[in-house]
Amino acid sequence: MAMDRVQLLLVGLPALLFISDLSHIFAPPPPHLRHPHGHPPRHPDPAAAAIQQPNLEGGAGFGTTVELQFCASCSYKGNAMTMKRMLETSFPGINVFLHNYPPAFPKRVLSKIMPVIQVGAIATIMAGDQIFPRLGITPPPLFYSLRANRFGTMATIWLIGNFAQSFLQSSGAFEVYCNGDLVFSKLAEQRFPSEFELRDLIGSRLPPSPFGKNMGNVLS
Repeated sequence: MAMDRVQLLLVGLPALLFISDLSHIFAPPPPHLRHPHGHPPRHPDPAAAAIQQPNLEGGAGFGTTVELQFCASCSYKGNAMTMKRMLETSFPGINVFLHNYPPAFPKRVLSKIMPVIQVGAIATIMAGDQIFPRLGITPPPLFYSLRANRFGTMATIWLIGNFAQSFLQSSGAFEVYCNGDLVFSKLAEQRFPSEFELRDLIGSRLPPSPFGKNMGNVLS
């Protein structure tokens, strides 16, 4: 009876987590992500703009919105913050927004399934001698080989699963949009933009202002 409860817990808990993750996957995304990746929103929330960067009337960047979409699981947030500070310093009044760029939908689904596979494999190693007979299946020879070193096998399953999950959750993106137009794509260029390069790309798209369109270049 105790083993039945353990098996029920090992199967029920991953199933519950999987169903919960699926509900998040198919739920409507936040407002700033309800658009194709090539077409970010052109009218950010005014309240969010006020929180992230106050508008300075008459500044070189007044009326310009830059959106940095980066891979959060790739630890690109530090680069995004550096670029944000550089743009805000070079072009006073500019609005810079940071957003996570999620991986493709199939990768997101697989990343949610991976923990279920991990727990299922570990449960099989621990209680396979009872699970297989109840399913009417003869345990394969590989099962006994893995069970002979069960702790090493379970540790290997856990490490490989975590590595696969980390890979599936990453998009490798660092996409820069200026007023809704894509001006730089790490996915296409396979590299990060330099600060000088990004400043020139954004500066060339600034509207005329009393302080000069290329104020960022003067500051350099």
